[in-house]
Amino acid sequence: MTHSTHAYTPDPRNDTIRIDINGDLKPRAEATVSVFDSGYVLGDGVWEGLRVHPGPDGKGVIAFLDKHLRRLYDGAKTLDFEMPLTKTELAKRLYRCLDANDGHDGVHIRLMVTRGVKATPYQDPRATITPPTIVIIPEFKTPLPENAKQGARLFTAHVRRGYPDVQDQKLNSHSKLNCIMACIQAAKAGADEALMLDPHGFVATCNSTHFFIARDGALWTSTGDFCLGGITRRTIIDLAKENGIDVHERNFSLHDVYNADEAFITGTFAGVTPVAEVDGRKISAAAGPMVQKLQALYKKLIEEEAAKGRIIP
Repeated sequence: MTHSTHAYTPDPRNDTIRIDINGDLKPRAEATVSVFDSGYVLGDGVWEGLRVHPGPDGKGVIAFLDKHLRRLYDGAKTLDFEMPLTKTELAKRLYRCLDANDGHDGVHIRLMVTRGVKATPYQDPRATITPPTIVIIPEFKTPLPENAKQGARLFTAHVRRGYPDVQDQKLNSHSKLNCIMACIQAAKAGADEALMLDPHGFVATCNSTHFFIARDGALWTSTGDFCLGGITRRTIIDLAKENGIDVHERNFSLHDVYNADEAFITGTFAGVTPVAEVDGRKISAAAGPMVQKLQALYKKLIEEEAAKGRIIP
């Protein structure tokens, strides 16, 4: 049976969460935005996925918040709209929303910022008549525990990660149709996630996670030229290097993937998840020694980050 790599254990608390819309906390059933909002009309906006872990005082701590906010504000600047809040103000709003939901552990936040409401449904940014729309959705989401052990099944989609002059893959925008089309192909093929190639046919990334292989005790991942600047991806690369593991950010093909000793994906939601199969080729029956080591190192780092408590940028 297949399922998304973001599958989670259902939690009834999600039915009554309070969602922050432009600073106002709304019950889930009443949390709405205008049909003229740029995000709805055109997918014109940027977003972040944030993971919450319990801090030393029991209050939830957002892991790597400074890095996530940096990426969010960089994206807004690229799209040429000005954030209505400073990073400090937005961080405080995020934590206020967490506290209002008593969300201190196992919470995944979707932080979304769009250009704002338009006078008419048209793409020109000059038709926007309000400040940017900021939405904070905190949900209680614990990744399915079996995923971290059994591994995901990937399918290589024909949809490519394109050149930055078409749509820059570094931009974490609301416009994700290429990833959605790849995800649809993977689902139709009975897989959990799509593996995506770059325009030259080399492995780039997955539709919603980043991809690594292990060969002869070393890690391989893409050059990063055609994928989002993943925060978990970079964290794993740094952790591996700090612990004596050779890491190669390089071009490699499906031939290398099919013959890998291990493979895994990374992301804010689930951390490090093994890959059991790619295009029907068995990679590893369960989490191998490399994956287990990196899972342990990442877990330790997260615990150290959470132990620092809430740090407002």
